[in-house]
Amino acid sequence: MESEIQTYNLGDFSLQRGGVIKNAFIAYKTFGDPKNPLIIYPTWYSGDIAANEWLIGKDRTLNPEKYFIVIPAMFGNGQSSSPSNTRPEKEYETFGGFPRITNWDNIRAQYELITKHLGLKEAHAVLGWSMGAGQTYQWAVQYPDFVKKIIPFCGSAKTSLHNIVFLKSLKAALELDPVYDNGHYATKGVKPENGLKAFGRIYAGWGFTQTFYRHKMFEWFGFKDLEDFLVNFWEKYFLSKDANNLLCMLDVWIHGDVSDNEMFKGDFVRALGSIKAEALVIPGKYDLYFPPEDSEIEVKNMKNAKLLEFDSHYGHWAGGPPLGEKHKDVDWLDARLREFL
Repeated sequence: MESEIQTYNLGDFSLQRGGVIKNAFIAYKTFGDPKNPLIIYPTWYSGDIAANEWLIGKDRTLNPEKYFIVIPAMFGNGQSSSPSNTRPEKEYETFGGFPRITNWDNIRAQYELITKHLGLKEAHAVLGWSMGAGQTYQWAVQYPDFVKKIIPFCGSAKTSLHNIVFLKSLKAALELDPVYDNGHYATKGVKPENGLKAFGRIYAGWGFTQTFYRHKMFEWFGFKDLEDFLVNFWEKYFLSKDANNLLCMLDVWIHGDVSDNEMFKGDFVRALGSIKAEALVIPGKYDLYFPPEDSEIEVKNMKNAKLLEFDSHYGHWAGGPPLGEKHKDVDWLDARLREFL
């Protein structure tokens, strides 16, 4: 049984950094029977709920006949409360009048959805790709007795300095477009298209690997040359997004750190050591955002975790939605989920 996308009203939602989202709401979609073991599967950076569904199906490990699967949308993705769907407040100078969010806020909202609204008392597993992996770690730290297993793939518990360099270049690409106008472009009925195009082209150099480009693997999916790939895959994708939404989520990513809270006060090792869930950590062997070396540090400091590298020249994209026919990667990941769950 598959639901439509629904929303749960959170009321005026107080945030970790001191702001408030007025009349906040979280969007979500469910698959299966709530009597079955719960799997929470948060969205990733810029992705909507539908972009997670490729890993769900009767022929997959995430089988709605076996599990009750909930996909909650993170704040800023355009489906949950976001700059694009929330009335601007003058007191906030960020994102055209929308407050700053953290992963702590995302998971507190998801916890309220799961426990208060859906009435569920434990999660068999939480899993996610990229920023979904960051939320997976956050779940295990923030609510250690609620989560039994976690599977973060192609993501991290703390954003590395090298990753932040990439993210700040994206931020600059949008903010330097004069049309962006400190986030107030929407009131003028325009969008910073040049900034969004530059955003996509920067992303292109990080999302896939050197090997992917060396062998022109984009041609396997119908793109005639590099420029066609840059324009009709990367630029096209980000031109479909709202700039303030992208920057809102980007800020969450930049400051991603499971220890950045009153519980652990920046003690990253102690935060990782507090995780009670059994963990399968799957970094991409050639992921330029989240290299295996970072995951090794995380696994070393967790009590019940193992690491398994995802050997794919799709790099970060190995863990994401299929680009055309990519069954080898999908099947490999699905098999690892089946073994662990």
